[in-house]
Amino acid sequence: MKRITALTLLMALNIGVCSPLFAIEDSVDNNTKLKTEINKSKENTSKPKKSGLFSKKKDNTETLKAKAEYINTDWWASFQDPYLSEYIARALQKNHDMKIATISTTEYYQNYRIQFGAELPQIGVGFSPALVKLPYTSDTVGAFALPGIANYEADIFLKNRDKTKSVQKQYEASIIDERASYIAVASAVGTTYFNLVRFDKAIELQKEINNQRQEIYDLMLLSNKEGLVSTSDTIRANQSLIKGQTDLIELEKQREKVLNQLAVLIGESPENTSSIKRSTLDELLVLNRIPASISSDVIENRPDYLKASKLLEKAGIDIRVAKKEFLPTINLTGLAFFNSLGGLGSLFATKNMLWSLGAGAMLPVFTGGQRIANLRLKKAQYERLLQSYLKTNLTAIQEVNDAMVSAKLDWEKLQETLKQEELEEKNYKYNEMKYNEGTISKLDLIQFRENLLAINQLTAQQKIEYLVDYIGLYKACGAQI
Repeated sequence: MKRITALTLLMALNIGVCSPLFAIEDSVDNNTKLKTEINKSKENTSKPKKSGLFSKKKDNTETLKAKAEYINTDWWASFQDPYLSEYIARALQKNHDMKIATISTTEYYQNYRIQFGAELPQIGVGFSPALVKLPYTSDTVGAFALPGIANYEADIFLKNRDKTKSVQKQYEASIIDERASYIAVASAVGTTYFNLVRFDKAIELQKEINNQRQEIYDLMLLSNKEGLVSTSDTIRANQSLIKGQTDLIELEKQREKVLNQLAVLIGESPENTSSIKRSTLDELLVLNRIPASISSDVIENRPDYLKASKLLEKAGIDIRVAKKEFLPTINLTGLAFFNSLGGLGSLFATKNMLWSLGAGAMLPVFTGGQRIANLRLKKAQYERLLQSYLKTNLTAIQEVNDAMVSAKLDWEKLQETLKQEELEEKNYKYNEMKYNEGTISKLDLIQFRENLLAINQLTAQQKIEYLVDYIGLYKACGAQI
């Protein structure tokens, strides 16, 4: 009996030393698996995908088609612009902000799994070989021990269950954040693309304006030599030409920046901007798509509104958990210990087994007011999130109304500018007839032509402003438009 007792104590001391060996082995196995998965991922990435963009093949836990539903791809297809649809699809595949948002949801999900694991029993085993020399003996013999311990916190008051629900709400909020990120990136792609089209048109018109101003300056220079116009008028014509050239350089600079932005949004290097294709402004489908009214359901489905709701639910659960901290904690513990002296053959013999079962309850009596302060903290956090939730509701209504007003009034402004453009074009054709009849000079005709080009620039700008406002309405409605 003394030998068994001494051996038991010796092996118990060795449990803490031997148990980490199994953790190291698991870590090595996990690293190996991780490397294997990375290699598989690289192989899958290098292989051409035969399926379409929104195939049924699963990517981790969700398909790309499910992600595409975040941004309402049918809405983007309504513009009937193949290049825009292509860039939206490429952003879904390659945009790094979208990928970061997806990885973030994975992190929150693993936090949820960690907390869920705290609800389950914790079981550990070990193996401890040793050399033993007992008192009053001259021989040293080999000894083996196989300890196992199980611990479980009896969740009678459902405190751990509520903690898991709290973390789950945080995970659900992260999914909503992911959706918001996808909508924001898609909106940025669309806005950047339309601005790129606007700069293309503006540069085209500015080049034509500069050609007109160059012609004016050349005529003024000849007239000045013949004494028909003053040197002052010639200098002003030259100044106008230089200003036009400066404006052209500025437009080209802005276009290069927009090209770089679009490249990054679709996951491409800015060095590849030369490969970015786009439609012309005249090819864009610019229609009045503004709805007469927006349903309140759209507000309730906005990502920020849903996230505020989830965080408020989480705060309510946290208050419940804080209250349950005042209740006792009940633990159940089981221990099984197999030991053998001299060989492994008798390791699992009943006579060499030591086991025990136990239960205990622990109720903190004095914690320096920590539990009370924690409860008050959770209540204050709930009140703050409640106010944030109410503010989010009002802000959502404001943003939708602002977006609708901007898009509607910009459409009306565009219609008036189109009328002005039509009148300016008629005026130019009328003056062109007068020039052909010899009643006005070419210098006057060129000036009328520049006036027409200026109104063309304004029309192009207002078309894009309307399309960008329409995207703003899409974003304000959480892509549900």
